[in-house]
Amino acid sequence: MQKTLPYLYLLITVLFLSCGGKEKKKKEGFTYEKIQTDTKQSNNNVKTLASEKVDLKNKGIGPISELKLPENIDQNLAKNGEAIFKKMCTACHRPDKKFIGPAPKGILKTRTPEWIMNMILNPEEMLRKDPLAKELLAEFNYAPMIKQDITESDARAILEYYRTLE
Repeated sequence: MQKTLPYLYLLITVLFLSCGGKEKKKKEGFTYEKIQTDTKQSNNNVKTLASEKVDLKNKGIGPISELKLPENIDQNLAKNGEAIFKKMCTACHRPDKKFIGPAPKGILKTRTPEWIMNMILNPEEMLRKDPLAKELLAEFNYAPMIKQDITESDARAILEYYRTLE
């Protein structure tokens, strides 16, 4: 009996200590209420999303090193590009909103035509080596753009379609 008495005291002490604090836990339970946080942050802490960055110098990595766009949009080429876009790209892209990948609307205000063409034609290497493409990959949950074996002329048609989305 004397040997078991210290163990009994120890057991009772542990049980007593482990039972405390339940009142507080019940009050802090799960809630569906929206928690208000301080949205005012210093500009140093705000990070610009890759899809919102403007980079009109980077031409990307791939076969297109120089591309001059005519002032006027070629409507026939754009119509062909729209058909190709709908067939090959809409699984991941929507013209005017983010989806699995970024929206092409307004892309010529933030990217060079060469970068866009290289991304269409050479997505695997772009995602491995181009810093902006890497950031976009991270922003879009690491869903990589799959090479669609689109020809250069079809990529140019898609780019012309993108010009109509401005």
